[in-house]
Amino acid sequence: MFGLTALELARTQFAFTVSFHILFPAITIGLAAYLVVLEAQWLRTAQTVYRDLYHFWSKVFALNFGMGVVSGLVMSYQFGTNWSFFSEFAGSVTGPLLAYEVLTAFFLEAGFLGVMLFGWNRVGPGLHFLATTMVSIGTLISTTWILASNSWMQTPQGHEIVDGRLIPVDWLAVIFNPSFPYRLVHMSLAAFLATALFVAASAAWHLLRGRSTPAIRKMMSMAMWMVLVVAPLQVVVGDFHGLNTLEHQPAKLAAMEGHWENHEGEGVPLILFGWPDMAREETRFALEIPRLGSLILTHSWDGQFPGLKEFPPEDRPNSTIVFWSFRVMVGLGMLMLLLGAWSLWLRRTGSLFESRAFLRFALLMGPAGLVAIIAGWFTTEIGRQPWVVYGLQRTADAASPHGAMPLAISLALFIVIYCAVFGAGIAYMLRLVRKGPGAHEGGPEHGGEAAPGHPMRPLSAATAEDSGLAPRRS
Repeated sequence: MFGLTALELARTQFAFTVSFHILFPAITIGLAAYLVVLEAQWLRTAQTVYRDLYHFWSKVFALNFGMGVVSGLVMSYQFGTNWSFFSEFAGSVTGPLLAYEVLTAFFLEAGFLGVMLFGWNRVGPGLHFLATTMVSIGTLISTTWILASNSWMQTPQGHEIVDGRLIPVDWLAVIFNPSFPYRLVHMSLAAFLATALFVAASAAWHLLRGRSTPAIRKMMSMAMWMVLVVAPLQVVVGDFHGLNTLEHQPAKLAAMEGHWENHEGEGVPLILFGWPDMAREETRFALEIPRLGSLILTHSWDGQFPGLKEFPPEDRPNSTIVFWSFRVMVGLGMLMLLLGAWSLWLRRTGSLFESRAFLRFALLMGPAGLVAIIAGWFTTEIGRQPWVVYGLQRTADAASPHGAMPLAISLALFIVIYCAVFGAGIAYMLRLVRKGPGAHEGGPEHGGEAAPGHPMRPLSAATAEDSGLAPRRS
């Protein structure tokens, strides 16, 4: 397939499935926390706008949760089918971590999800709020275990190699490996940002069409507060994460910066744009700011850090991809900062909901958080190459001994099926967003009956007339 080797096809297949999968948990994590805030505000103030927003976004949450579970199952099977030597080598570490995720987070979410989605008019307000909170906590616990496993692969600690296999000897060191705290916070904030931008884009879409209801305005206001607070915080966390990467994965950091070699007595420039050429061992057409790379990464005007030429060619990640995926992530982050600052200025002038230029910008930024997450994962995972467990097992040694043809066929099937199944799910989710929040979606209060014409199931986006169940007017 396109002249790719079996190893490249196996990597492409995993990259494709994980890129699809990560979209849904990211929105699920953010929406779960958003629903907790909405229900807490409803219980505190009794303002119906919070209740209506809760019921609207719970539908989107339920759909994302389902697609996230389905897409995640496929990834776990690939460890046994395409990466069996990795499972044999490191399964005693990664296997229990993934099992802990199921035993704690998944069971917690599953236990309370039904109460959260179907129990609004069947249980008391306190119990329902507890269910919503437990589901949100479950999403964060799931994130913790998944990132503990992946971070250990980036910065492995707490193990011994016995008879060619990794054996855990210190589970605290395994879980709390050097990169784990930074990556956990970075990913969690990214999920909150992606969700806030998604919510803001949906509000902007309605406001641009003249639907300026209290619920729509509240959506936009809450989302912009989140962007304003979290975007600068994410920049700070990203800086700490970069310093951690420099310490533990210097080759990845050099690839991200397009930095090939140091010159005695000179600081390292920050390359804004360029084209890292792996064959020529240089970054061509570089647009640089002198010494700024040293200032950011060493906090010194003339500090230096290893360049790619200090590593053997077979140990270098592909700087061309990593360099640009990192800049996509950072560039979108800068636009998020701009969006948050612009919203604050408009809020102070009283035109947050009226500025059409701002609303168009917010609408265009809707997918930016998800694109930044995928770009960040590409930076992280491709930057780790050629290692699957950094410094311990090469990716080439982890793959199962399949031929290229079976992998090409399975990859083609994945592409077709994923685009059909999840494409339909995403289209339905956008239909939900296009409908927007309505009044009295969940009934007048906890313990009451649903309002007439508003079913109590969580995925009721279509009206009776839209579904063809009601008679048409001639």
